[in-house]
Amino acid sequence: MADVFDNKKRSEIMSKVRSKNNKSTELKLIQVFKENGIKGWKRNYPVKGHPDFVFLDKKIAIFVDGCFWHGHDCRNTRPADNADYWTKKRERNIKHDKEVTELFEKRGWTVIRIWECELKKKNEKLLKQKIKWLEDK
Repeated sequence: MADVFDNKKRSEIMSKVRSKNNKSTELKLIQVFKENGIKGWKRNYPVKGHPDFVFLDKKIAIFVDGCFWHGHDCRNTRPADNADYWTKKRERNIKHDKEVTELFEKRGWTVIRIWECELKKKNEKLLKQKIKWLEDK
């Protein structure tokens, strides 16, 4: 499917995508933490790998990954324009995510990856399972 926006407009849209304070990922998970009384997390902890949240006392690192950017196929979205670029970009992100997970696990940490789509109401059950697991740690 061809992009419905011209190159200039698409560039403008993509430039607004943020890796921090993203409303559909990080800020939504903070809301979930608060609703479930989960405390003890820190954001933007300065450690190699840059987890979105850490629980230092439990040695848990949480990454909230955007589905498109990190290769989750929940929407099967594949841009037709510049497809090679986007495929390589996602492949690099997936490779980096695996390396970071291994780095934390070698340090004795537990890594939890939460997909953007899991933060939506229709996937609430799956997210609650991950949160329940976090409470049991």
